[in-house]
Amino acid sequence: MKELTLDNVYKARYALKDVAIRTDVLYAPKLRPGIELYLKTENLQITGSFKVRGAYYKMSQLSEEEKAKGVVACSAGNHAQGVALAAQKNGIKSVICLPDSAPISKVEATKSYGAEICLVEGVYDDAYQKALQLRDEEGYTFIHPFNDPDVIAGQGTIALELAEQIPDMDAVIVPIGGGGLISGVAYTIKSLNPNIKVYGVQASGAPSMLNSIHDAHIEKLDSVFTIADGIAVKEPGSLTYELCSKYVDEIVTVTDDEISAAILALMEQHKLVTEGAGAVAVAAAMFDKIDLKGKKAVCLLSGGNIDVTILSRVITRGLLMSGRNCQLTIELVDKPGQLMNVSRIIAEQGGNVTAVHHEHSNEGSDVNGCYLRLTLETRNFEHIASIKKALTDFGMKILE
Repeated sequence: MKELTLDNVYKARYALKDVAIRTDVLYAPKLRPGIELYLKTENLQITGSFKVRGAYYKMSQLSEEEKAKGVVACSAGNHAQGVALAAQKNGIKSVICLPDSAPISKVEATKSYGAEICLVEGVYDDAYQKALQLRDEEGYTFIHPFNDPDVIAGQGTIALELAEQIPDMDAVIVPIGGGGLISGVAYTIKSLNPNIKVYGVQASGAPSMLNSIHDAHIEKLDSVFTIADGIAVKEPGSLTYELCSKYVDEIVTVTDDEISAAILALMEQHKLVTEGAGAVAVAAAMFDKIDLKGKKAVCLLSGGNIDVTILSRVITRGLLMSGRNCQLTIELVDKPGQLMNVSRIIAEQGGNVTAVHHEHSNEGSDVNGCYLRLTLETRNFEHIASIKKALTDFGMKILE
């Protein structure tokens, strides 16, 4: 396999100069007070993610014979669009194998960049096997999403930009799926300045690289489950595992609730839309997964292609996780005026009731009892605590 070198990363930057956008870095002091935090906005990159960098550089390095035969890739998300656009820009035929369960929006987005779509019955692994079959039968070049030195060099161009945009940064926080992005960023950053810390973040439902590094050998997960579908990878690559072992300082995980809270915070505070994978670095900073005290740190927002059909659910989870929404169950005596008292107390505390469900007690409870289930809009967890205290001080019983 071709060796990854810093020279190749610089070559990739030159190759990408008319294709990839030099994405902005934004100051984000409110996301985690007490830390000098910045955001590298690859969610605003062309195709909506960093993936076009690696895919384009890989294709620019193909021989004329390889270009004439075309390329094949397998992805249900950002890699598909990156490969399709890169192929279109290079005048190369591209075939993208997708599981037939892939969202219509992603299929159409990939088609819009000129790719030929091959829908495969089953899941990602079935589509992957189909892509390898087409490679062998048709002579296509397979464009791996992460385990390829040219792809990794392309992703490393982000680090070159960061070194110029924030030359005195102390740390960079990067999402990890298969490991292509963090391998490129970590290798390049450490080559330029070994003192800069590189932290990786995985979803707690897909900790393949974390487990592999911890146990000192590549491990494959039986299953993955997370809203961060862009980093839901069962097994890291051999090359990315090696690079992460050598250049990444620490890997942490974040939950789906923490990811949802980060997506919501980025939307509200910075008007930035990120997908689950794109927000994990911010989630790690927001929920103190990494010691960043006194550091100037950059969170890499890797992508913004969130499926709009799940956006409302993500926002709801984010509101609950950040104390902006809460649900209370109050046990009351069923008599006139009780509901009015509850409403008055909540109103005096500045809460807003958005849903009410009233039901009589179950068997075994007081015959005159009832339950009031409320959904409230609140400011934060301190606000929720003050509402609960006001209700209990009045003599009402709140059930957990």
